[in-house]
Amino acid sequence: MQSSKFRRWLGYQKALRLCRSIERLTYTFPRREERRLSDQIIRSSRSVCANLAEAYGRRAYPKHFTAKVTDCITENYETQVWLDIALDSQYLATAHYHSYILASEEVGKLLSYMLRNPGQFTLPPGQILKG
Repeated sequence: MQSSKFRRWLGYQKALRLCRSIERLTYTFPRREERRLSDQIIRSSRSVCANLAEAYGRRAYPKHFTAKVTDCITENYETQVWLDIALDSQYLATAHYHSYILASEEVGKLLSYMLRNPGQFTLPPGQILKG
């Protein structure tokens, strides 16, 4: 198996940082939200990271790669929805909400760049993965 270089991708690093921060945020939510809002926002933010790893694994297949990056983008949007709900439920202050949304938007920009420029992240045509 090759080295997992997806960890070097800035999009992955920022998504992971956001994911960890969101998990810490959920510790402040009411206990009744543990299996509802907390679970959902943690899952969607983690999914961005997991799908980036899967995109790396599919980098020999550009269409599969872009499909996984698209999955990352949709999960990132879902995370924003859960942040909206947390704000509306008054589980976080407006200033904190804006910092989380800003971080999510930054991740989204990096993901969009990957989607628009897959050749920078995928293998050249004909090159196969070595395992």
